[in-house]
Amino acid sequence: MSNSECSHNCSSCSSSSNCKNKDNQIPDNSKYLKNTIVVMSGKGGVGKSTISVNLAVSLALKGEKVGLLDVDIHGPSIPTMLHLQGEHLMSNGEKLIPVEKAGIKIVSVGLLLENPDDAIVWRGPLKIGAITQFINDVDWGDLDYLIIDAPPGTGDEPLSVFQTLTGKKSAIIVTTPQEVSAADVRKSLNFCKLMNVKVEGIIENMSGFVCPCCKTLTHIFNSGGGEKIAKEFNVPFLGKIPIEPEIGIACDKGEVYAFTNAKSETSKIFSEIVDKIL
Repeated sequence: MSNSECSHNCSSCSSSSNCKNKDNQIPDNSKYLKNTIVVMSGKGGVGKSTISVNLAVSLALKGEKVGLLDVDIHGPSIPTMLHLQGEHLMSNGEKLIPVEKAGIKIVSVGLLLENPDDAIVWRGPLKIGAITQFINDVDWGDLDYLIIDAPPGTGDEPLSVFQTLTGKKSAIIVTTPQEVSAADVRKSLNFCKLMNVKVEGIIENMSGFVCPCCKTLTHIFNSGGGEKIAKEFNVPFLGKIPIEPEIGIACDKGEVYAFTNAKSETSKIFSEIVDKIL
């Protein structure tokens, strides 16, 4: 691989180690990561990052020690959603130190970039090395839950995560109600079967729009796709998250909706989902 493919990003993967693992043995990360939940979907644009952030904060609001890891290498959106532009991961000489906000510890490749608009031009081996470091070479402390925001699909990123984790690992699958999304979600469920990973359940995002004036519920993208797949694969259906303009506004402002609007109906739905997980 040429140096130009790695650009400046390879040297900034970690200030304590190279992109590749120092040894071939997988460390026992179950000692400090008690439960790891990967939020994934075969379909892009279903709101995985929004779900990941609000689930992590909802868990923290219930007294759990929570970390949030963004493994979307090419399109990290967690720093923007949490208004962490300009923040950077630091090192204690041995491990990277997560950034903290809203009671959770956060790690993302976006927190390693000097310019957040820089493109990360990496092939598989570099991505795998970075993800391995984010799990094993970060001072997470003792976490009750590590929520991992994965990019769409069943490629390098979720595969690397599940192969690197040694403790209790599971997945939450996010879909939108329409069949075009459900078809790709089935691939994620079959991926979890192949990896022998427990599926905590399915969340149906963008499930109807409630008019803020008349409170009428309109199903813009059909309805019931998430529940149908859950029954088909015999996995729990965790809940429906409606289309809420305030969530989008909060993400653009770098605010966590479940934290700043804890008494809203949607935040209550997140809290009920977390109760099912717990």
